[in-house]
Amino acid sequence: MFRLTGFGQEQVRLATIVRLRWIAVFGQLLAICFVYFGLGFELPLAYCLVLIALSAWLNVFLLLQFPQRHRMSAPFAATLLTYDMLQLAGLIYFTGGIGNPFVMLLVAPCIVSAAILPAGFTIAICAITIVCAYGLTYEYWPLPWYHGIRFELPILYKVGILTAVGSGLVFLAFYVRRLAQESRDMSTALTATELVLAREQKLHALDGLAAAAAHELGTPLSTIYLVAKELQAELGPDHPNAADLALLQSQSDRCRAILKKLTRKPSEQDPMHAAISIEELINEAGAPYSELGKVLMISAAPAEGATGDGAVEPVGLRQPGLLYGLGNIIENAIDFARFTVNVTARWDKDTVIVEILDDGPGFPADLIDSIGDPYVTTRGGHSGKQSKEASGLGLGFFIAKTLLERSGASLELENRSGEKTGALVRLTWPRSAFAAPDGWRAHQLA
Repeated sequence: MFRLTGFGQEQVRLATIVRLRWIAVFGQLLAICFVYFGLGFELPLAYCLVLIALSAWLNVFLLLQFPQRHRMSAPFAATLLTYDMLQLAGLIYFTGGIGNPFVMLLVAPCIVSAAILPAGFTIAICAITIVCAYGLTYEYWPLPWYHGIRFELPILYKVGILTAVGSGLVFLAFYVRRLAQESRDMSTALTATELVLAREQKLHALDGLAAAAAHELGTPLSTIYLVAKELQAELGPDHPNAADLALLQSQSDRCRAILKKLTRKPSEQDPMHAAISIEELINEAGAPYSELGKVLMISAAPAEGATGDGAVEPVGLRQPGLLYGLGNIIENAIDFARFTVNVTARWDKDTVIVEILDDGPGFPADLIDSIGDPYVTTRGGHSGKQSKEASGLGLGFFIAKTLLERSGASLELENRSGEKTGALVRLTWPRSAFAAPDGWRAHQLA
């Protein structure tokens, strides 16, 4: 990220301003000494040295007062740049005014401001610079020249220099500002691209782990299922552990179904239904978790004010990733809910919104901004049965979030406000991203 700027959103590094002023101090001192001692021209040396020393002492004061990594506010930085311009204008006043060849350096603080400060401060500094240049056109000490000769430019030529300074200032400030903005935009886009690529790489790595896990877990799960079935047949339905054995078989079946989904090719379509409505999607995603001891309430209806085509329930393609992502969020809500999880779907002509709200403790305030990143977890066991031994890697929510974003959804997390507690997850799709093509919809209706 381009850290020196931000047009009011980021502060300016003190070291940047101080470094530029040191360059100006040494350059001014060198020019004054060369004119006075090298060329032998008369000039008010004491006044010039006082102005140069003032800038040097200002730098020393700033370095003693603040650390070099200190970031100044935009108004403070604008004040320092205005001082730099006025100090240079003072030197030019004592050395020939608008006729001084170095008068173009007046635009330097404006250019720096255009690169690192908001537009309002830059416009103010440019206006003060033009006023100073106008004053230097008529009021100034004579230009240092050979003894006995007064060098004086015609007024028309001075006005031409003033015009050149003004037009050059406006052009350079605008050009530098555009370049700085493009640099920021490019840096921001590059950072966003790197983040997306990093997430994709993590997801692809997880894809490989999922395939390996599906392969390795297949045999142990089959063994568990067979042993549980044989024990159930041997002990009979009246044995005290019969219910536990039945639960063990059902959970083994569920694990085998999940592994089957993991090993399914992405191009495979559901053989029974190619498209699915939003309410059917929620019901199917939440079905495996509806018997975990919590009440799962599902509702779907057009948004308030939706009319015409906007009130028609959206139908989308059946996507395994979408079903898994939504199901994972519903499962997380049930994990932490006390009694009830509400899943509501609303739609209009532009958007499709699904909200999952539980009545649990809500998201931890210190983690809510990082939930969804890999290896960030707040979850314990299922059905609210959490213990010290319950743990997770935090990958489930990350995978679910990534899969849902791939489908075009944006995801928001917040906590319920007021007397009631609970976590709210809001998924929003553009209707055009969620809806299936017309051909698929016709196939579904048939």
